[in-house]
Amino acid sequence: AEAGADAVKFQTIVPERLVASTEHARIVQLKRFQLTYDEFTRLARAARGAGILFLSTPFDTESVAFLDPMVPAFKIASGDCTCMPLLRSIAATGKPIICSTGHATIEEVVATRACIRGIWRERGMDPGRAFLHCVGADPGPPSEANLRAITTLAQAFPDCVIGYSDHTLGIDAAVAAVAIGARIIEKH
Repeated sequence: AEAGADAVKFQTIVPERLVASTEHARIVQLKRFQLTYDEFTRLARAARGAGILFLSTPFDTESVAFLDPMVPAFKIASGDCTCMPLLRSIAATGKPIICSTGHATIEEVVATRACIRGIWRERGMDPGRAFLHCVGADPGPPSEANLRAITTLAQAFPDCVIGYSDHTLGIDAAVAAVAIGARIIEKH
């Protein structure tokens, strides 16, 4: 809030719902970073107190239900851009959706948009959606940011807000992204 951000975003990960039960080492590793639902409730309250939006990316449908009363919009991680059960659960909340597209083809993003629009059409709503360009490397060098993908997304999805999920070090890539049309910046 003091830095001028409009929102703060976390990730709601329940390791046992994210990876196979046989992946014990991965579950133990993820548990080190897991916040409890109570901690998310307190973080949401702190964000409201600081005058900024609280967001969190859910990785399972139960976390969608938990977060729904706390968030004004949902963020979808690029790895879940094509996870139709999660998309349907989030779309059913009737809240705006911000979806990173880093691991998806344009055809997959078209299918994602169709899934979301179909659910909203059934309910007679369209709260708005945004697609964010990003690359998988974290951190990634600015030379590999591929910012022209922002223009590609804007041309392919003129009915959507287009943005950039910046995994680079520094602010140069984010500034350049805004200069070519990004309207949402998510800075890791």
